[in-house]
Amino acid sequence: MAKYMVTDLTRFSKSDKVCTAVIDVETGVCLRPMPYFKSDNVKELNIQPGTILSGQIELTHRAVNPHIEDASYVDLKFECSASGASFKSILDQTLSDSISTGFGISFDKGQKHIPIGEIAKCSIVTIKVSPQALHIHEDQYKPGKIKASFTDSSCQEYRYLSITDRGFFDYAIKHQADGQLAKVQRFILTQEEIYLRIGVGRQWKIGERDGFWLQVNGIYIFPKCFDEIRTY
Repeated sequence: MAKYMVTDLTRFSKSDKVCTAVIDVETGVCLRPMPYFKSDNVKELNIQPGTILSGQIELTHRAVNPHIEDASYVDLKFECSASGASFKSILDQTLSDSISTGFGISFDKGQKHIPIGEIAKCSIVTIKVSPQALHIHEDQYKPGKIKASFTDSSCQEYRYLSITDRGFFDYAIKHQADGQLAKVQRFILTQEEIYLRIGVGRQWKIGERDGFWLQVNGIYIFPKCFDEIRTY
């Protein structure tokens, strides 16, 4: 029976369901179990980044670009929680040099979506950024909401992306509500390495721009993570 490491646990703003992504431990292939899990399933399987699941997850022929990772699943079971070193190793195996390299799409300055009609390599990538290059801040257009901005290794800046990492979002929004969001940023600056899992949502049209919008699916900090939201 195959084993899979959970790399992403992402939230929907108006749903009891969550989206997950896993890496096949043997093959290194990224898969997105479909249909989405409900919160009860997440608790039952103890799903969080770094969880090892066993079972059968197979790519579906119904997958549509860029969401080529969509896969069916059966008989999933919790096996264990990976060590921090093992989790970091999986992230390193999936690492892309930049956002554009990972998706195979050239992003113009300020562009935050894959336009309809363009063919991407995938719908989710891993990049590494310096702690100084990641900023968690209030949405300038929607007070009370939080967003992420960062600069990747190609010096391309991506501003005001939605944070869909469920654990990180819940932690950060709590500090935003308490007026202590700066505490989160200060902690990030004390760390050595930041890995981001950048994905795209389902098709969405904003004005004349129609396509798949970038979002921050995972924010993983080493050597010390936020104890309140996850351990690995």
